[in-house]
Amino acid sequence: MDLKTATALRRLRLVSAPEAVSFLLLLVCSVLKRTTDFNAVPVMGAIHGVLFILYVIFWADAWNRAKWPLGTAALYFVLSVLPTGGFFAERKLRREAEDAVIASRARREGVVKAS
Repeated sequence: MDLKTATALRRLRLVSAPEAVSFLLLLVCSVLKRTTDFNAVPVMGAIHGVLFILYVIFWADAWNRAKWPLGTAALYFVLSVLPTGGFFAERKLRREAEDAVIASRARREGVVKAS
């Protein structure tokens, strides 16, 4: 994996969890708006909107650089629209990054032939 691909995947991973948290907070704010006088929906909506747009931009970049199959790309996009999906995306991306580091070290040490 080259540096640009690793960076694209890292950016996507780093925005996944905050996007999921902002989505959950937006849902909580929506409930509070309807049940109390507390209305943080405009602020939380804007924050979530920015994080979601960043997620989609980083997702498209990662898809392009990592050459994911359509199914993998679709999975990461669907995870972005589920309330807790960002947490699962972050975990899956972290595991993929760790696997890539292990494979790179193995190739460098000559344990595995480079393909």
